[in-house]
Amino acid sequence: MKDFARLLSPGSINRVALRNRVVLPGMDMNRCDQGMLTTAEIEHYAARAAGGAGLIITGASAISWPIGATSRKQPGLSHDRFIPGMRALADAVHAGGSLLCFQLVHHGKVAGVDSAQDRPQLVPSIPPDRMDLGPLVDNPLDELMRMASATLGKQATYRIATADDIAWAIEQFADAAGRVQQAGCDAVEIHGAHGYLISTFLSCAYNQRTDEYGGSLANRSRLLVEVIRAVRDRVGADFPIIVRLNGCEYGIEHGITIDETTQTARIAEAAGADAIHVSANAANAFGGFTLGPLPAEVGQYRAMAATVKRAVGIPVIAVGRLLPEVAEEMLAGNECDFVSMGRQMLADPQLVDKIAAGRRRSVRPCINCYVCVEQNFFDDPPLCAVNPALGNEQAAAEQESPADTVLHVVVIGGGPGGLESARIAAQRGHRVTLVERGPALGGATWFARVSGSPGVMLLDWFANEIEAGDIDVHLGFDATVDSVSALHPDVVVIATGADRSGCTIPGADGAHVHCGRALEQLITRIGREHAQVAARRIVVVGGNLIGLSLADFLAVRGQTVTVLEPGPHLAVAMAMPLRWTAVAAAAGHGVTLVRNATVTAITADTVRYRMTGGDDADIEIECDDVLITNEARSDTTLADRLRSGGLDVRVVGDAGEIGYIKGAMHSAHAVAIAL
Repeated sequence: MKDFARLLSPGSINRVALRNRVVLPGMDMNRCDQGMLTTAEIEHYAARAAGGAGLIITGASAISWPIGATSRKQPGLSHDRFIPGMRALADAVHAGGSLLCFQLVHHGKVAGVDSAQDRPQLVPSIPPDRMDLGPLVDNPLDELMRMASATLGKQATYRIATADDIAWAIEQFADAAGRVQQAGCDAVEIHGAHGYLISTFLSCAYNQRTDEYGGSLANRSRLLVEVIRAVRDRVGADFPIIVRLNGCEYGIEHGITIDETTQTARIAEAAGADAIHVSANAANAFGGFTLGPLPAEVGQYRAMAATVKRAVGIPVIAVGRLLPEVAEEMLAGNECDFVSMGRQMLADPQLVDKIAAGRRRSVRPCINCYVCVEQNFFDDPPLCAVNPALGNEQAAAEQESPADTVLHVVVIGGGPGGLESARIAAQRGHRVTLVERGPALGGATWFARVSGSPGVMLLDWFANEIEAGDIDVHLGFDATVDSVSALHPDVVVIATGADRSGCTIPGADGAHVHCGRALEQLITRIGREHAQVAARRIVVVGGNLIGLSLADFLAVRGQTVTVLEPGPHLAVAMAMPLRWTAVAAAAGHGVTLVRNATVTAITADTVRYRMTGGDDADIEIECDDVLITNEARSDTTLADRLRSGGLDVRVVGDAGEIGYIKGAMHSAHAVAIAL
């Protein structure tokens, strides 16, 4: 078993002691009401405190709310009326044994509320040309409208900060810090990253000033220094001040580099900062969000944190998709002093306590699907694909509460929906039998095993939980009215997934056309033997979540791939930041992506299609194999038969409605806690 001795060891920032080295970093929950903390927001942080986190950092909290705010739903710090809510949050976090830090921010060039309320956004200089909007071609109109909600669809205007503006901003930071301290909180984090006001002053890409706040790094860091000093004067010597910095800025000329960040960290330390939190940012949120601030690669900012650690004498907090094993390595190697695990604790608020209890395998994993952060683009509270209770801590309590009556629950289908139904039902005390037609559990997540995607961690977690839950599992089980009735169930949960066996395209019965089980077998073979598999011309019919993922997988393995998507947008079921990245990655790997292409026929060596809005003429493309991925249909046939046989039946996952892992997990949770 992995030893997490360093992760679980106590530490300190300034003179404040933390029970361990795990930090919940600032992530926007969007549950405040006009800047006021709500019960839902407080319960969210309290659950992570109760789950063992050493330090809780709130989402971005507006120092001058609503001025400089990016959302009406973020915490406000600009008035004493916010103090009672802050105190209630501090009390709840302290009751869980953790400490509370408020993240102080002026959003500068991304202050959406300023635009909505017809105020110019405060900037050091007029920003460079607007970001590339090309990736938005794969966003339906309803998504684009939701993305404009925070700004009410209004275009940003800018105000170049004057000396008076700068003095005002410094005072606002100090006043906000004073309220945080007055509310009984334990620390503040000055946000100097992610393209917000202080970050743009630090960056040559955004700061073109020629006065004492521009030019040299000493000048560009002057605002940060003056904010740190003003906050220190307000809160005193012993109150921790953390500064969050970009280790780098991706995708923009003259952006922040790690060399500059190490110098800035030293400057911040000399000004009175007690810790440096090393993050990163991408200039184009639509093209680089999975680089920064929410990286896709495990430990993506690891080297940057280690570089800053070597440069300063104060603690360094690392962030950037840190799994517990990676975090332990970094701490043991003196690459950092504390580790932030944000999305990991959205997926499982009890992460730290489970590790401390020797239950690492029971930690529900983040699968890096970006479902959580997608909601932030809509100015909505985050959702989690694998943790349906995120934002509803009462639901978490319900899934752990004993059932009033013990039932024999038979779950049919060993995919995510069935596994989650069985897990929760068993946790609540029901006797559970799980039956699966195939030779192994996992259902439609078979591709995770083949591709090595983060979904593998979810399968491994389920395997552990099913074993620990004392669930009776039957593989190779043919579910019929007679065979299921023979089990004498009180309730049957149908989690058989979508029907992917048929295809209505003329010629789809050819031996080189693959869907359903045949598709799985082909991809598994290529994944296992790709070094020996000759390049073939493959047409993927359907550029949905599955189709795009398969196309990229095949292209990386030397296949020539064309995706034909009948609609105008690719991978709509994939959360937006990942969608934008995945589309770009597939194209970069040589996949030909054709939108608005309806397949009309498949022959022995071609696929014919027509373009929506075209001249109705067929276009022909040569191919060796055809993969059908857009023919998934919900299927309640078995459920209907079992109901006709007198059984009490519930349906979850794609069998009832196509919703992929998120739909399967959320519907299973709803059904299982109601049993």
